Amino acid sequence: MAQKPSIPKGTRDFSPLEMMRRQYIFDRIRAVFRTFGFSPLETPSMENLSTLLGKYGDEGDKLLFKILNSGDYAAGLTDEEVRNASKVCEKGLRYDLTVPFARYVVQHQNEIAFPFKRYQIQPVWRADRPQKGRYREFYQCDVDVIGTRSLLCEVELVEIVERVFRSLNIGVTLKMNNRKILYGIAETIGHADKMVDITVAIDKLEKIGIENVKAELRGRGIDDRAIEKLQPILELNGDNRRKLERLREVIGGSETGLKGIGEMETIFGYVERLKLTLPVELDLSLARGLNYYTGAIFEVKANDFAIGSICGGGRYDDLTGIFGLPNTSGVGISFGADRIYDVMTGLELFPDEVNRTTQVLFVNLGTEEEFVSLELLARLRDRGLSAEIYPEAGKMKKQMEYANRRGIPYVVIVGSEEMAQGAATVKDMRQGRQETVAFDLLADYFG
Repeated sequence: MAQKPSIPKGTRDFSPLEMMRRQYIFDRIRAVFRTFGFSPLETPSMENLSTLLGKYGDEGDKLLFKILNSGDYAAGLTDEEVRNASKVCEKGLRYDLTVPFARYVVQHQNEIAFPFKRYQIQPVWRADRPQKGRYREFYQCDVDVIGTRSLLCEVELVEIVERVFRSLNIGVTLKMNNRKILYGIAETIGHADKMVDITVAIDKLEKIGIENVKAELRGRGIDDRAIEKLQPILELNGDNRRKLERLREVIGGSETGLKGIGEMETIFGYVERLKLTLPVELDLSLARGLNYYTGAIFEVKANDFAIGSICGGGRYDDLTGIFGLPNTSGVGISFGADRIYDVMTGLELFPDEVNRTTQVLFVNLGTEEEFVSLELLARLRDRGLSAEIYPEAGKMKKQMEYANRRGIPYVVIVGSEEMAQGAATVKDMRQGRQETVAFDLLADYFG
């Protein structure tokens, strides 16, 4: 019995229709990145495990896909050595694009002009539990600038978010916070040593609610008195300016916290002056679980579609330090192409023209007709039109059905009568009407 074909859970095949829609997303995002002066970069699918481990926190390390060393490498090892993953797995699939980017920057630092602005659109892998909107293999579209601490970079990222989602016609809200503010909060409630535990827990506030967050905090060793101090901070309301003023009153004793407040005041000041249409909110429950963030952090939510964040990122002050290039600050943001695709599909935001590869199909009525059709096809293609001829001469009905199934909007008929007149019959498959167009004018008709 033949084996039933399948693919691993959390991965997907993409049909031609899906690929056309995905390319539409990538093209729109890439176009915005280019207008801000970012250059393209690609890194290998696999990295040395030493590059990846310890950069994403304990939870992230558990989600790394480790790659078994090639061939029969494990054949001569003892059971104990096999159980020691470092002996048989020295490489892993990349978890994100930021850590490989940091590795690249350090490795090529003498060839790079700083500040270095790059964008990267590639797949990443996480050994996560597959569910709606969460996959084990998915694409990220990253944009980062490294080698400057200027807050203008954060402001540009806000502008990029606005332009990308305006281009894709998705209504979104950008939520922002600052890891320095979170440290200031942890310091104020007497648990500066547990900032990571606090941030990992409060990052789940929207998903599991405040009571469950409190329970998780207790489980992480945060006492009830500290949790009581934390609650009103998480429940602050009002506009961004009001929240920052209130924060200054509450965590003013923390030097680090005050720096974070100052940074956010600067960023929001620029955003207000730019009069962006994008809603930008200070959200103190936003923590983002990755340990390498040190300053402003970003997360984007779709306004009209229930799904997790579709974009996120932040400032990292010393990600390259672990690879031997200290004190090199960077900031970046990552667009989740797969979730953006789900939002656009759910809200039916893809333009009609994205859903087809071919604009014009020539019917095949025989050898002589093929020669004339091929000459006309060349003229259409010279104009950048996507056009093709049905590969076999056959019944008109079958060829028309093929055009309908493919969603091809125009069919061109070149038969003996058309050749005698020097004019083709053009059928508009959507409107159900047809007209005669001279061969010399055919490219103009479509172009």
